[in-house]
Amino acid sequence: LYILKKMEDVETKAQKLYKGIALAPMVRASTTPLRTLALKYGADVVYTEEMIDRSLLSTTRVVSNGTIDYRRDTSRVSKKVKKKLAQHNEPPLIIRIDPKIESGKLICQLGTGEPNLALQAAMHIHQDVDAIDVNMGCPKKFSVSGGMGSALLSDPGRAANILRTLREGIRNKPISCKIRLIENTQKTLDFCMAMINAGALAIGIHARCVGDASTKPADRKTLREVLSLLKSKHPTISIMVNGDFYTRQEWTNMMEETGADGVLLGRPALYNTSIFRKPIDDTTTNLSHGYKSSLLLDKSSVIQDYLQECMRYNNHYKNVKYVICEMMSNRRAPPDRVPHLLQNYPGGQTISKVCNCHSLEDICKVWDVNDAINKKEETPTALVAGEHRYDDSYIMDTLETKKDELLFIGGAPNNDERCSKRKKLNNGNGSN
Repeated sequence: LYILKKMEDVETKAQKLYKGIALAPMVRASTTPLRTLALKYGADVVYTEEMIDRSLLSTTRVVSNGTIDYRRDTSRVSKKVKKKLAQHNEPPLIIRIDPKIESGKLICQLGTGEPNLALQAAMHIHQDVDAIDVNMGCPKKFSVSGGMGSALLSDPGRAANILRTLREGIRNKPISCKIRLIENTQKTLDFCMAMINAGALAIGIHARCVGDASTKPADRKTLREVLSLLKSKHPTISIMVNGDFYTRQEWTNMMEETGADGVLLGRPALYNTSIFRKPIDDTTTNLSHGYKSSLLLDKSSVIQDYLQECMRYNNHYKNVKYVICEMMSNRRAPPDRVPHLLQNYPGGQTISKVCNCHSLEDICKVWDVNDAINKKEETPTALVAGEHRYDDSYIMDTLETKKDELLFIGGAPNNDERCSKRKKLNNGNGSN
């Protein structure tokens, strides 16, 4: 009876947690500053960026000045990596959690391909998060080659075993998964059913298939079909939808039409994080909240707010540069959306100017942000060799090849603003 009561409790937790507007898990982007900013603007729940099981297991939990940090245990790294880290005063930070702001609203997304490793990693962090989500949708090589991410979509037995192991091992926290559409409606439905039978209490569905370019419009038709069938069979299982919901009007209509419990915002949240702001009352209609919704703040103000969060948590400047450049770029947006996603910066800021910064203080100067706020008293977040790569050419090369798709003040960047591979800024590799 005790176990049954616990199962009922965790199901209730899932129904309360997986609903509303959520910040989607985004590698390099869904770090502490963006998560806390999203929550301050009005997000109901936030996901961490994908945490790889082995990486998480190599960390030590440290409570530091009000935050909970998971830092690399340097005694477990190779001599080569240890040498690279010798210049830093503190072990590299893998994830930072602010319980004052994130408690009750934080879902940890796990990158895993093995049930036992998944459980060990989840047990390592579950006390500081509200749920564990398994990434079953990432199509990137680093994820798929390790049997993680979208590789699980073609191996439902292994995917189900991971969820079953997590559900049996962690009974007090909801377990969920985030997937992509699979070929057709029936195959997607069959996979979802298998995950629910294995113990998933919520599922996030990205309305694209593996192999679909990010610039290809989301497949809302198939998403609606899957939702209709899934909700008719499992009305109490929370379903979060994901894919090109750039306006409140769009996701509200989708939720009303399909019964979806919530929406995951990735690129739309990067474009303008104030998309999470909510109406004070219900007197305004959905039609009032399109691309020019009065709820949206101007993008310069949003980036300035983001920088305030970065200063507060002493985020590494390379990660900050990456996120701001993504905020300023429409390179991942479907072409039909780009004309609506204006990139107007009265202060004359450009991606090139951001890329030319070599410290968080430099970036703050570009955006006219006072960097004298109370920062965490420590050295800047150390970079972890071999995990995330921050290279300005990642953004700048896109300006060269897709400048016609980007909207800057006065049009595309001029020759002085361009940066080719031959002029890479010396940023090296690393992770937040």
